[in-house]
Amino acid sequence: MKSLCSDRGRLFVLATLLSLAVAAAGQSLQLKYVTESIPGAVTTDIFAINNSNVAVGSYMDKSGVHHGFVASGRKVTTLDDPNGVATYCFGINKSGAIVGYYSTSNFGAQAFLYENGSFTDIGPAGATGSQALGINDSGEINGNFSDSNGGGHGFLWDGKTYTTIDVPGALFTLGGGINNAGLLTEVWIDDDGDAESSLYDGTNFTTINVPGAEDSSAGAINNENDVVFSWEDENDAYHGAVLHNGKFYTFDNPKGDRTYAYGINDHRVIVGSYRPTGSQNNTGYAAVK
Repeated sequence: MKSLCSDRGRLFVLATLLSLAVAAAGQSLQLKYVTESIPGAVTTDIFAINNSNVAVGSYMDKSGVHHGFVASGRKVTTLDDPNGVATYCFGINKSGAIVGYYSTSNFGAQAFLYENGSFTDIGPAGATGSQALGINDSGEINGNFSDSNGGGHGFLWDGKTYTTIDVPGALFTLGGGINNAGLLTEVWIDDDGDAESSLYDGTNFTTINVPGAEDSSAGAINNENDVVFSWEDENDAYHGAVLHNGKFYTFDNPKGDRTYAYGINDHRVIVGSYRPTGSQNNTGYAAVK
């Protein structure tokens, strides 16, 4: 790992936060955004944040290589799996355990768990590719894997056993986030090739698509059961959304023409990325009400 001192490190210094106050009328949510670009990076995507405001994500350097990173306060640390040619960090829990995947030299995907300074490959036996997307404070991991027949499935790993997850009617199940109650978000692909999302409690699947979305991809779920989304409208524009107390609220970073929301913690700090207007590259953000 190597450390980078961000000159825009205010993003993760969020000691006092306001709760997410949803509007009584309308579906639009106005948030306060703080931008974060990893020094020297071409693109920055922030995928998760824990309750200590430690965030993880991925950035691309000027040579086109993707690196994982951990950001805490003003310190940003590159986190690259030594077995990979590219690393993506997608989830972090309260103890700092991180999950994600790395790209192999053959362009395959291999899920990993980073804990106590060490990387460990994870994924169901026989998988031809895997990604780990979410981890809760008990160490349960939500992810996905591909099989030898080209099928795509979700998985839940409790540290001992892998459970395969397939949303009924899905062509592929892609996994998502997980909270401490074991409630999972599952993104899945329907017959039209569009992304839909469900909540899964271990027994039942409940569809939770953003109203009017052409594609609706759920990300993290916090311990208050708030869920964040990246979604695409009929005009191919990309937006963020949060599901709070059974209602959807949409939002857009005013500095960009595309907004993606990936992570949310129990303080309702939302993290993701946006594409600045006129740019072709993503920049990370954190947002609060």
